[in-house]
Amino acid sequence: MSTTPQRITVTLNATEIRADAGQSVGAVLMGQGIKAWRTTRNEGKPRGLFCGIGACYDCLITIDGQPNQRACMVEARDSMNIEGDFDA
Repeated sequence: MSTTPQRITVTLNATEIRADAGQSVGAVLMGQGIKAWRTTRNEGKPRGLFCGIGACYDCLITIDGQPNQRACMVEARDSMNIEGDFDA
């Protein structure tokens, strides 16, 4: 028996999108085709998911006003506000 995942709405830089409940923020972003959401401080190189398990810090993003959250470790929830440099 297959069940359909619950759908949630999150906001990416003021744009609402639908996602599946239980996905990480990183998975939501990748599902939208967003591969990078920040740049390195010195060289401006794009960064997004790298390890996907919380061992590195390449996927840092601002979630609900709190900077430096690891997108791979935070579960997306309804009405979450996600901010990043999605043009990275």
